Amino acid sequence: MNKTTFIIKDMDCPSEEQMIRMKLESLNQVKHLEFDIPARRLEAFHLEEVQPIHDAISQLNLNDQLEGTSKAELPIRTDDSHQRKILWWVLVINFGFFVIEMLTGWISRSMGLVADSLDMLADSIVYALSLFAVGASISHKKKVAKISGYFQMGLALIGFSEVFRRFLSKSEAPIFQWMIIISVLALMGNLVSLWLINKAKSKEAHMQASAIFTSNDIIVNGGVILAGVLVYWLESKLPDLIVGGIVFGFVMRGALRILSLSR
Repeated sequence: MNKTTFIIKDMDCPSEEQMIRMKLESLNQVKHLEFDIPARRLEAFHLEEVQPIHDAISQLNLNDQLEGTSKAELPIRTDDSHQRKILWWVLVINFGFFVIEMLTGWISRSMGLVADSLDMLADSIVYALSLFAVGASISHKKKVAKISGYFQMGLALIGFSEVFRRFLSKSEAPIFQWMIIISVLALMGNLVSLWLINKAKSKEAHMQASAIFTSNDIIVNGGVILAGVLVYWLESKLPDLIVGGIVFGFVMRGALRILSLSR
């Protein structure tokens, strides 16, 4: 049995882990994967050559690097049913806040909230692909990934166009109170997700990366809260549009990564 270590610099939360797992699932020589997200490290236990594994990971564009290969024993697998339950709860929380932020974002005219909702949707899609596709064929999983990726990309493009339209038009500034209140609630949702993941008694990535798991979403939540404060202070819609445009960029990047699973 061979153990190959990869350094994956852009692997900063469990959603990237799920993408890598799905990408490598079709390779018969891969027998076990161990993730260390804080260290951006993946250890792949496999037979035969490592190059097909490296090529598959590289297609995800996560800034990967092959560190080395050595002989090793296959680790004993543990039951992951508890972690799957945690994933279900995290999926429900992310999708729930996607719906809440999308509705309140349009009502309050906040592109920051709308963009943050799509960021929540991006995480939901990755977890749903992992959970719902259990037992399905590889071709079916790739088809689902392609549909999800194009759907998310379409939403991001609509968001970009709406930001541009509002920038050129004389639309009113968003309702800053809603921006701040809903973003604070979304932040609390992310903290609940973090607490749930910490409850998982496991050495897998979801436990090890608990501190990193919500980092990106917390930054986005903080950005929308700051934009709400600036909207009030400056009496301008520009802070909201700037934050919305930045987050839509994150959503587009996520869509491209999901599409890479369908190759």
